[in-house]
Amino acid sequence: MEVIYRAVLNAQFRQYYTDMPQHQSAIKRVRQNKTRNERNRAQRSRLRTLVKNTLASTEKETALPIYTQAVAYLDKMAVRGIIHKNNASNKKSRLTKYINQLS
Repeated sequence: MEVIYRAVLNAQFRQYYTDMPQHQSAIKRVRQNKTRNERNRAQRSRLRTLVKNTLASTEKETALPIYTQAVAYLDKMAVRGIIHKNNASNKKSRLTKYINQLS
């Protein structure tokens, strides 16, 4: 009786957790993906903040240091593969256009 009950519980468990990795390498891959996802999310968040702060500044003197920091970080993220190089280029172009129109 207990064996049948345990078999039923295992079947229910497998029904909900079929995507759980079975091999050691797959378990490690899940751990690595989670870590990389968190790191990439933090870097994208910092990138968005830098771009937002650059576009929020209203005077050229205060915007230039933030702009240079944002452009450097955009290049770094493009090299690391966090964002596509064309995406970085488009953002840099938009920021440069905004900075140039400030007085």
